[in-house]
Amino acid sequence: MASSSSYMIIRDESELPEVASVILNKFPDERVFGLYGDLGAGKTTFIKVFCKALEVTDDVASPSFSIVNEYLTKKGARVYHFDFFRIKKQVEVLDIGFEEYLYSGSFCFMEWPEKINELLPDNYVYIKIETAEDEGSRKISFSLMN
Repeated sequence: MASSSSYMIIRDESELPEVASVILNKFPDERVFGLYGDLGAGKTTFIKVFCKALEVTDDVASPSFSIVNEYLTKKGARVYHFDFFRIKKQVEVLDIGFEEYLYSGSFCFMEWPEKINELLPDNYVYIKIETAEDEGSRKISFSLMN
């Protein structure tokens, strides 16, 4: 069940930092974020923006083959970035210690969380990126799943 959904329309990537700020401020106590959207919708790009807002010092790239990347912030906090696109069986996710990451208290950003629905926590921030009608525009919806 989702809380009331909000959304923002952006015209180009330069507006993503504002959206990330709105989402982080709306859900200040949440640490798990699931990003949904078609291939090429901009999930990895948006996670890079979140990481910049959180002052990650590492290069942020999609963990397509490793499933998870770990980044550090300026203050030494950990941020985890998951990409479940290539997951065939949920046991692969359990084998990497997914639950330990999830309940670590660190920020966790997940691409393709629909591939592991049964493993998702009770509470997480649901973010859906959709291509809008205008060329290059995106509709970004967000709500708390609980």
